[in-house]
Amino acid sequence: MNLSDSNTASGLKLLVERDGFALVRGCLDEATVERLCEQFDDKRHPQRNLLSVPSVRGLATSSAVRGIMETVLGPKCFAVRGIFFNKTRSSNWKVVWHQDLTIAVRERRDVDGFGPWTMKAGVLHVQPPVEVMSRILAIRLHLDESALDNGPLRVIAGSHREGRLSAEQIGSWEKENSVTCTVPRGGALVMCPLLLHASSACAIPKSRRVIHLEFAAGELPQGLDWHDKV
Repeated sequence: MNLSDSNTASGLKLLVERDGFALVRGCLDEATVERLCEQFDDKRHPQRNLLSVPSVRGLATSSAVRGIMETVLGPKCFAVRGIFFNKTRSSNWKVVWHQDLTIAVRERRDVDGFGPWTMKAGVLHVQPPVEVMSRILAIRLHLDESALDNGPLRVIAGSHREGRLSAEQIGSWEKENSVTCTVPRGGALVMCPLLLHASSACAIPKSRRVIHLEFAAGELPQGLDWHDKV
C-alpha cells in the first residue's frame, strides 16, 4: 500500500488518531479496481448490506485492506458493515454535516447505553455508546477518482475526539477550516465514524463509486452480536 501524507504504518495510525482520517493512495491495484467496476458499474445505485456479496467479503479480507485496518485497530479486527455509494446523473445528492452513529446488529437486546433502535434495509441498527463507536474504523475504497467536481467528502480534522455531538453543536461548529478529501481511483480514505463529515452534490454528471467498509476492534457487550462479521 502507498501511504499518502504518512510514509509508514505508524504514521498512518498517528494521523487517524490525531485527525480522525488519512488518505491512502494506491490501496487497490488496477486489476482489482477493474473487476469491481465490472460488478458495480457506473449505473449501479447505492446498496446496503454489502458484506453478503462474495467479492466484497473477499475485499474485506484482502491483504490490501486488512493491512491498513490492522495498523490502526490491531490484528483481531474484523469487518462489520459494507455499503456501496454512487453519485450519478440520476442519483445525485448532498450530505449535510453529521457523524455516523449507528451499528448493525442481529437482534435487539436491552443493554444500557444502546439506543435508539432503527431498521435500515431490513437490518436492525442501534446507536451504541461512544466507547463502541471509537473502536470502529471505516475505509472508503474509491472505484472512481473523487475530484473537486464530483462531490468529494469534506471533513473537520480532530472532531472525532469530541464524542457524540448534538445537532446544535454540529450546527455551530466552525466549518471554514474543513478539509476536502480528493481521492484517486484505487485510493482509500480511512476515517473514524465520529468524525464530522459532509459532501456536496456532483457538479458534473460522472460517477463517484465508493465501497465503504467498517471494521470493529472487538465484540459487543451483553449478548449483542454484530449483524455481519468478516
